[in-house]
Amino acid sequence: MNPIQAGSFLTLHYRLTGPDGADIVNTFGALPATLSLGAGQLSPAIEARLIGLPEGAHERFELAPGEAFGDRNPELLQRVKLALLRQLGDPDEVYHVGDVVQFPGPDGQGGYAGVVRELGEEALLFDFNHPLAGQPVSFEVQVIGVL
Repeated sequence: MNPIQAGSFLTLHYRLTGPDGADIVNTFGALPATLSLGAGQLSPAIEARLIGLPEGAHERFELAPGEAFGDRNPELLQRVKLALLRQLGDPDEVYHVGDVVQFPGPDGQGGYAGVVRELGEEALLFDFNHPLAGQPVSFEVQVIGVL
């Protein structure tokens, strides 16, 4: 049996659940996922738990608050002026608390998302933390193949 190693190419089913037990991602009952370990498709803490598992393994891991997606960082709560939002996006957009807004990366490549936490007359408060930052999560995996 092939054990998972750094750089392994994997075919697997997995389920990630949040602190309330609700599925965030679940490939069981659908097509399995394929990924390359170390390519950033899973958090480093989850990848570390996979190292050494053989083909056919079916495991469940509990990750402590902040372990999978880091701790919440108060510096990632930022106010963005409505004028800038209108300049970068749809000038007629109406924002609501809980909306997820995509922002372009500073180099024009890729981007990042923020969640509207507070509405203001001139600016909105965005949370750029990962939604699961500071939260405990559960990860279930069934390893189908390892290359």
